[in-house]
Amino acid sequence: MYKGKKIGVVIPAHNEETQIGRVIETMPVFVDLLIVVDDKSTDKTVGVIRKHQKTNSKVFLITHEQNKGVGGAIATGYKYARDNDFDVAVVMAGDGQMAPEDLPAILDPVVSGTADYSKGNRLFTGEAYQKIPKVRYFGNAFLSLLTKIASGYWHIADSQSGYAAINRKALNAIDWDLMYQTYGQPNDLLVRLNVHNFKVKDVPVEPVYNIGEKSGIKIRRVIFTIGWLLVKLFFWRMKEKYIIRDFHPLVFFYFIGAFFYLMMVLLFARVFYHWILYDHIPAINALAAFFSFMSGSLFTLFAMWFDMEANKDLK
Repeated sequence: MYKGKKIGVVIPAHNEETQIGRVIETMPVFVDLLIVVDDKSTDKTVGVIRKHQKTNSKVFLITHEQNKGVGGAIATGYKYARDNDFDVAVVMAGDGQMAPEDLPAILDPVVSGTADYSKGNRLFTGEAYQKIPKVRYFGNAFLSLLTKIASGYWHIADSQSGYAAINRKALNAIDWDLMYQTYGQPNDLLVRLNVHNFKVKDVPVEPVYNIGEKSGIKIRRVIFTIGWLLVKLFFWRMKEKYIIRDFHPLVFFYFIGAFFYLMMVLLFARVFYHWILYDHIPAINALAAFFSFMSGSLFTLFAMWFDMEANKDLK
C-alpha cells in the first residue's frame, strides 16, 4: 500500500518481450498488484510474464483473445482495478518508458485527494526537447494544444503521456467500454473526465527514450487520426457539459464565431474570384471579409476564455 491506499498498476503490453521483464522487476515495493494486460502479443511477451509470475505473486496476467489497441488494454486493466476495489489505478507502459522513480510523484495528488486524476508531463523539464525525437515532440505539442481546447483542461500539457493515476471515484464514473481504443485514449479520457468535473493535475516526469523500446506510433498518421477525434470530442463535450448538464452561454459564442468564420471564407473566396477574373477587388466585399475574420476571432477567443473560467476549479 502507499500511504494507506491500495495501489494497482495497469501495464498494457503488446510484443514487449525485451522490455516487460524490466518493468516488472523495477516496480516499487509499495504497489499491491501489477495488472499486466497482454494485447494479443505475437512474440514471447506472455512467456516472460508467466516466468515472473513464478517468483512474484504480485503479477496478475490478463490476456486478450483479440488485439484491442493500447487504449483497449488500459480499459481492461482499469475495469479490473474498479471491480476489485483498488483505491488508485496507475498506468505504466510495458515498454519501460515510464520511470518507476516518478511513481510517488504521480500518486501523491490522487492519494492526498487534491486531484482525481494525475498525469505525467515530460515537457516540464528542460531535457524534453533533447531527449524526445523531434517529430514526436512537435506532434505532441500540436496535439496538446488541440486537447486543451477539446477537453477544457487548459492547464494540462503533454496530452499524449499515458503515465497516469486515477482514483476510485473516477474509475467508477467513466464508462470504459466507450473509451477510444488506440493511441488517442489519453485525449479521450481527459474529455470524459472534464464532463464529470474531475480535478486533473500535471506532474513533472522524466522523459525516457532509447532503452530498447519499439514504438508502434506512426506520427504523421496519428496526428490526423487523433486530431479528428479531438474535433468530435470537442462538440461532444459542448453538448454534454454546456447544453445537457448545465447550460452555459459560451456555446453561443462558439456558434457565432463559427458563423463569422464561415462568412469569412465565402467573402474571401468572392474577393479572390473578382481579383483573378476581373483584376478588381470589391471594396465593400473585402471590408466585410476582414470584419468577419475579426468578429469570428473575437467570439471564439471569448468562448475559450469562458471555458477557462468555467474549468478553473478543476486544477
